[in-house]
Amino acid sequence: MHFSLRSRIGKLLLSALVTAVLALPLMAEGPAVGKPAPEFSAKDLQGKTVNLADLKGKIVVLEWTNPGCPFVQRHYKTADMPAIQKEFTEKGIVWITVNSTNKEHRDYRDASELKKIYGDWHASFSDMVLDPEGTIGKLYDAKTTPNMFVIDAKGILQYKGAIDNDPRGSKESDRLNYVRQALDELLAGKMVETSDTTPYGCSVKY
Repeated sequence: MHFSLRSRIGKLLLSALVTAVLALPLMAEGPAVGKPAPEFSAKDLQGKTVNLADLKGKIVVLEWTNPGCPFVQRHYKTADMPAIQKEFTEKGIVWITVNSTNKEHRDYRDASELKKIYGDWHASFSDMVLDPEGTIGKLYDAKTTPNMFVIDAKGILQYKGAIDNDPRGSKESDRLNYVRQALDELLAGKMVETSDTTPYGCSVKY
């Protein structure tokens, strides 16, 4: 009798626990491809406010960065990143580089330091915005530096993930730059064939 009662109570408790877990909200995983890109406002290196909403009608690239990250250094020092930035900003695409490094982290650099570093690297982005609180990074669920997002002229996210298929930097002829591919397809009025890949690099220093 006592065993039966304990068993019944145990089943009720388990049922209540399962119900409670299922009722919990799902953890956010950032914006979905094919859905509107989250809007944001942030200050750039000159202290000017950049609003994503003001860029409707233009294709926008978001690039997460941290100059202390070896992966970022490789992409800039080999000129790969500056080259693709220059190629597409000259075609009218807006390229926004986002730094979400927390002020307390050893990799944090202020605006003047960032200007010098990326100037020495010949960066050709349209703008760099500062996100030390990690607000934009968490809104997009940016995981790595670099982590790339491509937004079409209607404000719809069309690509998110890695810059290319070469995490080790060892490929030559078969390296595929996913961002270049996505931008070429959008400029040609086509659908983005590869729209979601796994980013690689250093973790964003929130």
